[in-house]
Amino acid sequence: MPQSLALIHIHLIFSTKNRAPFLLDADLRSEMHAYLGGISAHLDCPPTLVGGTEDHVHLLCRLGRTITTADWVKELKRVSSTWIKEHNPRLQSFSWQAGYGAFSVSASNVEMVRAYIVGQVDHHQKVSFQDEYRALFRKHGMDWDDRYVWD
Repeated sequence: MPQSLALIHIHLIFSTKNRAPFLLDADLRSEMHAYLGGISAHLDCPPTLVGGTEDHVHLLCRLGRTITTADWVKELKRVSSTWIKEHNPRLQSFSWQAGYGAFSVSASNVEMVRAYIVGQVDHHQKVSFQDEYRALFRKHGMDWDDRYVWD
């Protein structure tokens, strides 16, 4: 086959370091989500939706054919960290957690994950980020060690 094609949807989640509520301001949070979407698009990983709360983000994107998940996440974090510090000098201590969770999404579940991301603010009035993350690990059959997930 002379042409290489891929359509891989990824639900990516990562938090601020120690889940500090750096994105408490709704306007700043919205700008960060838009900025992350722009970075992702530039990396040939078109976003379907970017959302989240004051201490973590969710991205639903199509993974580009020529980039690894690790490189995609590294660039998202690096570029957005630089941007927020330049955008708001009071946020010089901003940083993302070292790790991330990346979950495959079948084409038939894209709309369900999209709706899940849209409902994040309401969802987290009932469920903590940590409990949400653990539930996703269980749902996807992932092993994890709590000692290394929460930085």
